[in-house]
Parts: sequence; C-alpha cells; structure tokens
Amino acid sequence: MEERTQIEFLDIEETDKYKEIIEKVVNKCFEEENLLKTKLYISIILTTPDKIQELNNTYRKINKATDVLSFPIFEKEELNNIKTEIEEPLGDIVISIEQVKQQAKEYNHSFERELAYMVVHGFYHLMGYDHIEITDRKMMREKEENVLNKLNIVRE
Repeated sequence: MEERTQIEFLDIEETDKYKEIIEKVVNKCFEEENLLKTKLYISIILTTPDKIQELNNTYRKINKATDVLSFPIFEKEELNNIKTEIEEPLGDIVISIEQVKQQAKEYNHSFERELAYMVVHGFYHLMGYDHIEITDRKMMREKEENVLNKLNIVRE
C-alpha cells in the first residue's frame, strides 16, 4: 500500500493507535476521491492546545486554541491537473489531541470517531471544501459522513 501520510507528534507522546486510525481514514479518503493513482501525501501533526493556538494565531491571526487546522497546497481547481507521477504534499493538517479527547466526551462518542472525524474534516479542507455557506457545509458533511460510514466509524 502506498504511503499517504507523514505523521508527526509535536509535544505529545507517540502512539500506534493514533497512527492506525489516521492511516485508515486517509487511505479511505484517497480512495473516495480517486487519488489512489497519485503520489500525493498528507502531513499530519498531532499536538497540544498551546501549540495549535500558537499556529492559529501565527497563520490565521486568531489567538485561541482550536481542534483542527488545515493548510492546503493547492486551490480546488488545481487538483484536477495533478500529475500522477510526481510525489508532492496535498497539504498539512494539525490536530489538537487534547481537544479530540474533550470533544469525544462532549459529543458522547469514541475517541476513534472524533479523531477520524478531525482527519476527514481536515482532508476535505485540503481538497478545497469549506463550511462557510450552508450549501458548501452540506456537501462537505456528506463527503465526511460517507467516508466515516464506509469505515464503519459511526456515532454511538
């Protein structure tokens, strides 16, 4: 299987459990979006609330912690012209593991479900989707739920 993710643990303990969830979700995202024949990959950084707040402030001028940040390399229109033989990043996703744990409790579902959702949500931001307008939000949510349902990672 092609390597689709580069995972970095920044100021948190490394764990195989997180890696397994992330790789499973990213592979399904690539499959659903017909990217398996490309050499694209995603960089995912798992970190602390303090570090994600710092990044949010630096890059978005929002000085507060958040759950996930996405930094796409391409515009949505450019993705149709991706060269399949060139290895290049689709973008970076930064996830606050502490926030994942809190939201799993808050929404009353598993840690796996919340982490998987953060990954798929970040992935679709890298693909040029957003949730500002209601119609865009609906399309993005349908894509996210499709991936999670196919992996049988459902709300409890």
